[in-house]
Amino acid sequence: MNRPEQRLPISVSMIAGNEAGRIHRALNSVAGWTSEIIVVLNDDVNDGTDNMAESFGAKIFREPWKGHVIQKNSAAAKATQPWILGLDADEEISPALRDAIRQATGEPGGCVAYNFPRCTYFCGRWIRHGDWYPDRQTRLWRRGQAHWAGSDPHDKLVVEGLVGRLPGELLHYNAETLDRQIAKISRYSEDFAQAAAAHCRTADWSDVVLRPAWRFVRSYLIRLGFLDGWQGGYIAWMTAFYTATRYAKVRAAQGEPQAKI
Repeated sequence: MNRPEQRLPISVSMIAGNEAGRIHRALNSVAGWTSEIIVVLNDDVNDGTDNMAESFGAKIFREPWKGHVIQKNSAAAKATQPWILGLDADEEISPALRDAIRQATGEPGGCVAYNFPRCTYFCGRWIRHGDWYPDRQTRLWRRGQAHWAGSDPHDKLVVEGLVGRLPGELLHYNAETLDRQIAKISRYSEDFAQAAAAHCRTADWSDVVLRPAWRFVRSYLIRLGFLDGWQGGYIAWMTAFYTATRYAKVRAAQGEPQAKI
């Protein structure tokens, strides 16, 4: 008779909106070997995401949306285990990463947090070059030794102590369609412009012209994005366009003197 897999002293920390169509993969990748799953849902979720999460034994909390940083800190604060594993609804812990996490949390050491590469699936291909890889993410930390910070939607985990590296990949299933990816550019660039205004950050012509050009060259040529086929080329162009759009919005918000007719 096979013994049930021993659960690790880990709380999985997640936030989600209406994600019934894809959160199953994320939950399935951590169920059975972690001790606790915490899911903070937006209070307007109505597509059955809560029922899906509860079927995996998750503890559900509904809260008004307060932004990525505050929402993620709220989820982490509810954890009860010694270790916390941050996971998004469109991600999956690979078997290799699971084994690396098991070893890291089972052996005492000086590291209070760990990062690992994230590999994104985009338009039928796993992206392993360019600006999207290795895209190392710090997602595993000792409770009380880290917190989320940064500007929405680009949150960042701030760690108080030594950060180690783990093998194995965090699998990321990005936007299912190009239209959804393009919609992200509009939303994220608006968030960037609002954050820039709040911090009195300005932009000039070089931000709108030179920064996007550099991002394309870096992604496609220097970081070998061309090895990822047409998807790598599209990602390089999309990254450049996103960079141009967010700084153009900052520039537009500064206001320009009207030319005389």
